[in-house]
Amino acid sequence: MVKEIHIQHVAVECSDQQSSDRFFTTTLGIPKIKSTILSKEVSAAIFGINKNVPIEIYDNGKMRVEVFINTTRREPTYDHICIEVDNKSDFITQCKQQGLDPFFVEKEGKQLLFVRDYSNNLYEVK
Repeated sequence: MVKEIHIQHVAVECSDQQSSDRFFTTTLGIPKIKSTILSKEVSAAIFGINKNVPIEIYDNGKMRVEVFINTTRREPTYDHICIEVDNKSDFITQCKQQGLDPFFVEKEGKQLLFVRDYSNNLYEVK
C-alpha cells in the first residue's frame, strides 16, 4: 500500500505564452524554468490530441505548473486549482494591478476567495 502521496505538479491550459508568463511569474511570483514542445506523437499517446503543443514550466520549489499553450476555447468546467498564499490582501492587490478580478463567494458562512487567470482557469485561494 502507498504510504505517502504528494502532488508533483499540476497542468493547465493557457491561450498564449505571454498570458501564462504574466499570471504565473508576474502575479504569482513563480519563475519560468523551461519552455519546450510536446510532440504530436507523445501528445496523441497521452491525451489523444494529435498536434505539437508548446509547454511553459514554472517552479518555485513549492509549486510546479506545466502550462500547455492552447488557443482552443473551452466551455466552463468545475476544474480548479487551490493555491495557498501568505497574504491574501497583498495577493488581491497584486491581482488587481495585473488586471485580474479576484472575487469572493460565501459558502456556509465563510468567504471563499477565487481568481481566474487570463485564460479563464479558476484558482481558489487559501
